[in-house]
Order: sequence, then structure tokens, then C-alpha cells
Amino acid sequence: MAALTLAAALPLASCGDTNARFPIASATTETVAKSRVAVGTIEVRDVSLPAYAAASEIVVEQDSGALTVVPKAIWADDPVRAVTGSLARSLDLRSTASVASEPWPLAEPAAVRVEVRIDRMIAKVDGTFELSGQFAIAAPDGAVRETVQRFAVSAPMADNSPAAVAQATGQAIDNLANEIIKKLRR
Repeated sequence: MAALTLAAALPLASCGDTNARFPIASATTETVAKSRVAVGTIEVRDVSLPAYAAASEIVVEQDSGALTVVPKAIWADDPVRAVTGSLARSLDLRSTASVASEPWPLAEPAAVRVEVRIDRMIAKVDGTFELSGQFAIAAPDGAVRETVQRFAVSAPMADNSPAAVAQATGQAIDNLANEIIKKLRR
């Protein structure tokens, strides 16, 4: 009897969630020219996000500078997983390398590991999406020169709606991918 009650209650538990879910929108929808890079494979490590960006809630900056949660709107996926996957996809589409997020799926290790630590990921009140931090390129076998570099990229937002934030997030990630590719060019 207890199992039947639990089974009947499970579908009802999900009925209370009325949040709209927004995926990070890929700004790369058309075919882009691939940049030739000095390596054949790239592993993207899990991206490090500040606590407010790692939460499932979508936040936007207010006039006071405070970051507030957008009511009834959350990210469709875990933000760390979504940002990491979006960056790997963008690097893969924009470069000649084969790119995957960790864990690396092949027996032979990737020629390069990219690690990104984001310290600011903000939908700003002025209509821009700001993404800044640092990335590191590690090449255990010396395929390229190892480096650690700070970055600051942005993307315009049409407004502060969750859909606009998701779209600008994707564009900012593409802009970051371009910065990383510049360091990997032949």
C-alpha cells in the first residue's frame, strides 16, 4: 500500500514546478569558417563559475548593482555543464580540432586541455552580457606553448528577459571560444 501511495505521489511532485526553463542559446547556428589550430584534439575541463552563476536561477543586474533572480525562470541544464558543453561545441565548430568536454572520451589523451575560470558572468543593466575570468591552455606533451590568460568578453542583449540573457550567454561563450582559438592558431 505504501508503494502505491508513493507511486501515485511522484507525478504530483513535478506538477508544482511552473518555472520556464531556458537553455544557453548557441549563437552559432550557421556554418562558420574553421580556424586552423596547432593541435588535433582539445579537452575542455569543467568550467568554474561564481556561485550566483552556478545556481539554476537566472539572475540579472539591477540599477543598484544587485543581482536579482528572474521570477519563474531557470536554466534548462546545470549551468556548469551547460557552459562547459557550449564552450566545447563552439571550439569544435570554430576550429579544425576535435573537441570534447571532460571526461575525455578517447583512449589517447587530448593534445591540449583548456581550463576556464569565470569570475564575472553578469546580465548587466546597460544591456550587455559580461563574461570575464581567465583560461589556461595545458599541453602535457608540448604540442603548443602553455599559457594562462585573462579574458573579458561581452555580448549585447535585446532586453533583460531570460531568453535575451540565454542568447547573450551563448554569444559571449562563442566570443570566448574565439579568444582561445587565437592562442591555438598555427
